[in-house]
Amino acid sequence: MRRVACVFAHPDDDTFGVGGSLALHAQDELELTVILATSGEAGRIADASLATRDELGLVREAEDLASWRALGLEPDVRFLRHPDGGLGQLPRQGLVEQLRSIFEERAPEVVVTFGPDGVTGHPDHVAIGAAATDAFDTATADVPGAFLRLLHVAIAARDLDRLNQGLRARGLQPIDSTQPFMPRPVPDDEIGLRVDCTGVLDRKLEALREHKTQSELEDLPFDLWPDLLGTEAFVVALPERSPGDPVATDLLALPPAP
Repeated sequence: MRRVACVFAHPDDDTFGVGGSLALHAQDELELTVILATSGEAGRIADASLATRDELGLVREAEDLASWRALGLEPDVRFLRHPDGGLGQLPRQGLVEQLRSIFEERAPEVVVTFGPDGVTGHPDHVAIGAAATDAFDTATADVPGAFLRLLHVAIAARDLDRLNQGLRARGLQPIDSTQPFMPRPVPDDEIGLRVDCTGVLDRKLEALREHKTQSELEDLPFDLWPDLLGTEAFVVALPERSPGDPVATDLLALPPAP
């Protein structure tokens, strides 16, 4: 049984960041834990018939569970229900200890979360990624093979460049990474894991559509979706890669930790 834990800020962060990589292992024996720090109750409501503001958090939790079913997976999802938009104001150590407790209960081999840039610079992303990184670094377990790798989700510079080329070719504005909540590329040589998700792209798209209240990717031409979603990239945060190490291609087939 392989053990993976994913730690994100909002419902749908998980689908975008690691949905395809894990869907590739839907037929394997996988003990998957998903930790969502907020329920996304401050998010958008694309259609007023889907939720009221008071209901949105619970609706988004249901959407997230449906998205995992669309990917062919049934994870143990932990909704921590901290305030959406307020993770950076929480006592840091309390959040670290909450995550470490779950890590030590589940003893994952691999933990996936946000890196220092939070992919888009969202303060909630940055806060939960930093707390998960600290929790991983201090967690202990008697289970063999626990806590071997910490991965930070990322957008590789070459992938964002390709997407922007496609936008320009259609006369559309490219993504400006200097603007708030826009994707921030990671240099290609810092990427330690690139997973080709094209074989499960239909499932990933179906999973994203389950986040109905958010109307995911509605502003992006459909034919460019594979440029954004067909590859999932990660920085191998812990233990650190050595320069020149090969780039892995499977989340569960990383090289042995040094």
